[in-house]
Amino acid sequence: MTTSSIIFGLLFGTIGLGFFMYGKKQEEYVSLSSGIALMAFPYFVTDTIALVAIGVALMSIPFLYARR
Repeated sequence: MTTSSIIFGLLFGTIGLGFFMYGKKQEEYVSLSSGIALMAFPYFVTDTIALVAIGVALMSIPFLYARR
């Protein structure tokens, strides 16, 4: 693990916690599941570029779903 992957993992985990708390409070299951995924995926992805790409994609899912 590199320092950047640890920092990005912490960042995406924190954002995931925020999505999880918001989704639980508002009963919005897209945000809730996206938050869980954001908190869990850094444990399985080791490449920093893939970590950032997957994190940005998971963060954008609730915003894209809300526009429908």
